[in-house]
Amino acid sequence: MLVGAGLADASVSSAPISAGRLSLTIGFTLLTIVILVVRGMYGPPPYRGQIEATRGLVAATAFAAASVFLVCELVAASPSTVQAIVRIWLLDVIFLTVGRISLALTARRAFTTGGIGSPTLIVGAGKVGRLVAKRLLANPRFGLTPLGYLDKEPLFEDDEELGLPVFGASWDLERVVRDHSVEHVIVAFSTAPSDVLLRLLKRCEELGIRTSFVPRLYERSTERMTVQTLGGIPLVSSRYAALTSWQRGIKHAIDRMVAAIALVLLSPVMILLALVVRISMGRPILYRQGRVGRDDERFEMLKFRSMRTPTDDESLVAPTDTAPGGVGDEDRRTRIGAIMRRTSLDELPQLINVVKGEMSLVGPRPERPEFVDIFETTVYRYGDRHRVKSGITGWAQVCGFRGKTSLADRIEWDNHYIENWSLWFDVKILLMTLVAVTRIREVE
Repeated sequence: MLVGAGLADASVSSAPISAGRLSLTIGFTLLTIVILVVRGMYGPPPYRGQIEATRGLVAATAFAAASVFLVCELVAASPSTVQAIVRIWLLDVIFLTVGRISLALTARRAFTTGGIGSPTLIVGAGKVGRLVAKRLLANPRFGLTPLGYLDKEPLFEDDEELGLPVFGASWDLERVVRDHSVEHVIVAFSTAPSDVLLRLLKRCEELGIRTSFVPRLYERSTERMTVQTLGGIPLVSSRYAALTSWQRGIKHAIDRMVAAIALVLLSPVMILLALVVRISMGRPILYRQGRVGRDDERFEMLKFRSMRTPTDDESLVAPTDTAPGGVGDEDRRTRIGAIMRRTSLDELPQLINVVKGEMSLVGPRPERPEFVDIFETTVYRYGDRHRVKSGITGWAQVCGFRGKTSLADRIEWDNHYIENWSLWFDVKILLMTLVAVTRIREVE
């Protein structure tokens, strides 16, 4: 932070730094540090994506710049001083952002390849505890490496699939911490009484171990949570995204406007793709398939054709929890079709669906009607995703749940998006999509 501000100030002028300019830089730097500390940007905070981190940096430095500017206005500073504030702010944002991203990428690579995450013990060897372990193993960038479980009455003796043992019960905490150098404890659902878990958390605090816990009603928790105290009892309230608010109307208006502009700008690419499909596979150029959107409304989703027409002996099979379905899809895909699928260029005609109001730019991916009927009775909370319009891209997709991934996980991510929706969340997903489509990866 000090380096960033110092470089910024050095770039303002090649002349020697005046006392006023030096005071300005020091004041701006100290205020920015204080704001970042208050916002939890230092120390070992939970993992946060680079887009969110950059947003926090811009907001913090902008507030610091505005505060310094206000002070300068009160003392009738010269126009050159105001210009210096703007320059320092812009350069500080650049240096801090580049520095933070570089450090984050280095840490993520170290966590992923070096196995240097904090050794983590999970209290509760049940469904939720196992889900926590599975998430941590799949996301080493969080910096927490699960070692095993503590539970007096575990649902399983040892988790053979994840390779994690059950070390014992709550009274074995100190032994496990000592033998395995535990640095973090996560309390998931357990059959242990509340007083036992409270004593365990207190002992972890005495041992200097960081702790986290999964709330009982985590399915109904959102990122918009407030806590009020009633004596010594905290009352936690969750605010859900207003599905019929004026912001939703703005979202749909922006969707159509952006989609229309994108259609114009991308028309040369789409014309070229249409010609390639016409030459390689003939007619039709567009593939139309019935899908289910908001409130179970059906519509025809458009794509560029990427596969040859199936023969009579090729039948469609419903996707399972880890397979997207469509027997013979890979066999029927043409060479140009494989390229379009890998780069998501076959999805471009869905901009027409957005302009028509059938889809949004961001939302859960729509499914075929025949599969929706099956999933609504077999997959937990599947029907909840139909509260909003389907999207070209979505939170599940940019988080890696595409192709042959768990359907239950995709639904969990879709519902998280719906319950925490905001215009900023849409912008964030679109930015992450731009990064995702540049990678060579398996697609649905």
